[in-house]
Amino acid sequence: MDILQTRGKEIIDSSGRKVRLRGTCIGGWMNLENFIDGFPGTEHGIRAAVAKVLGEEKAEFLFERMLDYFFNEGDIKFIRQCGANAVRLPLNYRHFEDDREPFKYKAKGFERLDKVIQWCEDNDLYVILDLHAVPGWQNSHWHSDNDRGISLLWSEGYYQDRTVALWKEIAGRYKGRAAVAGYNIMNEPCTNTADGDYPFNAYENYSSNWEAMNRLYSRLVKEIRSADPEHIIFIEGDNYARLFKGLEAPMADNLVYSSHNYILAGFGPGKYPGKFGKYKADLLDEDGYWDRGRQYREFRAHEGTQYADKYNVPLWVGEFGAQYNCPADEIPDRLSAMDDQLSVFEEYGAHWTTWTYKDVGVMGWVTLDPESPYMKLIAPVQEKKNLLGAENFTGRFVISPAKKEVDSLAALMEEIVGDPGLDHGTNNTCLQLVALAGYAAALLQPVYANLFKGMTEEDIDVVMQSFDIRNCKVNEGLVEVLKKHMD
Repeated sequence: MDILQTRGKEIIDSSGRKVRLRGTCIGGWMNLENFIDGFPGTEHGIRAAVAKVLGEEKAEFLFERMLDYFFNEGDIKFIRQCGANAVRLPLNYRHFEDDREPFKYKAKGFERLDKVIQWCEDNDLYVILDLHAVPGWQNSHWHSDNDRGISLLWSEGYYQDRTVALWKEIAGRYKGRAAVAGYNIMNEPCTNTADGDYPFNAYENYSSNWEAMNRLYSRLVKEIRSADPEHIIFIEGDNYARLFKGLEAPMADNLVYSSHNYILAGFGPGKYPGKFGKYKADLLDEDGYWDRGRQYREFRAHEGTQYADKYNVPLWVGEFGAQYNCPADEIPDRLSAMDDQLSVFEEYGAHWTTWTYKDVGVMGWVTLDPESPYMKLIAPVQEKKNLLGAENFTGRFVISPAKKEVDSLAALMEEIVGDPGLDHGTNNTCLQLVALAGYAAALLQPVYANLFKGMTEEDIDVVMQSFDIRNCKVNEGLVEVLKKHMD
């Protein structure tokens, strides 16, 4: 394997040959996520809840076994056999640094990461290291392990210092490591935490802090380069990797810019091609009809695509995907939307990694078996999450009893406040995030933890084997679509 570099809009190896990165993200591994791993709330919160029930030692055993089985050499071989040549590894800073001991780095986290990078190298699979959760939080959502709903990174120098120092540590460790394609310095930054509706929020209600973003990005690139002058650095736009107009021109060589491109046609409900309603976040002033032509026009209108064109730099679609936890007769529509989306990326020449590789039955290449010990164990908690609307990414279009109550409360607030500029959709969504995806999910964490009460380590190990690829189900339809474009 060669250390990769950029040349205009291309990524090349040491011989100057073009390399197109195609693969998937390993979400839910070294950055646990609720809809992927099947727990409520955030990684930080669920670890604390389980430790309170099982004790620190047994709780640590539980999560170590979850990680061991979630992603190992068997998964890497499967991904490579499907035709992929790259994986993006989302990382939570807490696996490498403790808030109680800042700037002191954990050998255990790097040992796990080193093992996986070696397996990837053995199987000719490039690795993109993605800091998915940074100290002080780069956005206000669960996927940055944020159980406070506020982002301190953009305003607090202390957290910026810790983020820069952690990246210097990472870059120094992997300098010269050819299997590492590069460093994705931050996932889905959001400089304005009053961000409305994710992932389809209204652009006109969002105001980026470009000065803060450009200053921190410039500093990160400079400091990473001081520790590792060779590897590619991957940079995302603001507002969850969707806004790029305020980004400065590339401040160094060997940079790749990354957009995230989730579309309504991949989420549904509804037939594809077909109408899916109209969202304020749609880039084009068109009706709700989506087909390949609409996908192409939306992609070309995306600020990430336009930035790459303007500055002649490579574009990597770091995240996109469809959800298959829909009525069975709609699964072919989600797959057709994904097929068209991939064909658009291929026509343009974009690099891409799907979200995500493995989960409990939502959007993965492989999913846990519904009859596995883990899925049977967590079924009551999953049902409570659905009733409460405590998981906003997977239940966006499901109106649960709790969501109805929050909608009424939002309307009451608007009536009392009396501000005609207050949008009900945005107000309702923000209230749901705080009350349901935040507070209600936190209430469910002890319920999840108590499912393991009284188990021995042997019992826990048997349950966590449900995450091993040998016990999982392959999403055959999705894999066939992906193979077509990766081949």
